[in-house]
Amino acid sequence: MLIIIGYIIVGASVIGGFVLSGGHVAVLLQPLELLTIGGAAGGAFIVGNSPKAIKATLRSIPTLFKGSMYSKALYMELMSLLYEILAKVRKEGLMSIESDVDRPVESPIFAKYPKILKDHHAIEFLTDYLRLMVGGNLNAFEIENLMDNEIETHHDEGSIPAGIIAKIGDALPAFGIVAAVMGVVHTMESVGLPPSELGILIAHALVGTFLGILLAYGFVGPLASVLEQKLQESSKLLQCIKVTILANLNGYAPALAVEFGRKVLYSTERPSFSELEEHVKNSKNR
Repeated sequence: MLIIIGYIIVGASVIGGFVLSGGHVAVLLQPLELLTIGGAAGGAFIVGNSPKAIKATLRSIPTLFKGSMYSKALYMELMSLLYEILAKVRKEGLMSIESDVDRPVESPIFAKYPKILKDHHAIEFLTDYLRLMVGGNLNAFEIENLMDNEIETHHDEGSIPAGIIAKIGDALPAFGIVAAVMGVVHTMESVGLPPSELGILIAHALVGTFLGILLAYGFVGPLASVLEQKLQESSKLLQCIKVTILANLNGYAPALAVEFGRKVLYSTERPSFSELEEHVKNSKNR
């Protein structure tokens, strides 16, 4: 929604300023310039990326227009889930969570937290390391190294669409210049026309440069920033899981381990100590 609002503000400001200065909107309506710029950008997008990168970028576009799922409520569910699992381990031993880890969809513990259960990245990350705790002999340092590598891989993979869109945005002004130069070439081959008609052709040519710059910095470039922010939020969720599990492996009680996880969250989504404590109590009673 914010993206649509931003686009409206950009368009209204630019076009409004042009009209108020005495310009005519009709001169800006140049579909052939858009065809040149858009077609060149689309072709470069295909040439410069692998099929996997293209698919990942196309899949990421619909997510731009959805609000962030990483809210305080989601993090409170996550930390309540972590607390309940770690408390069960402390009380009944590691083997007691084996069935929960192997089949989280069927687990009565995971079923209490549907928002987390819908995030397959978070569930896979969490259950993988709980499974290592149950069946492996790895120590906290080895698990931390694995977690860091996986989070880094997740970030690198998730940053591909943002990087591609940023490059497309950077290229649009150049494609706008290409469209403008082609318009100038057309104007130069029409030097026999009256000056009034030549002026119209030059104006049409300059629209290409205008459109390339406007599309780059007003419409396409900001999308890369939005994708990067969404990626940072998804990585923060994994970091919260990481810190909580490592605190537990280092001997801290579940309540204190969850507090470690709470501290790594952004201040805008971080629940207070009392809010989290109350939420954990209510979850235990469900």
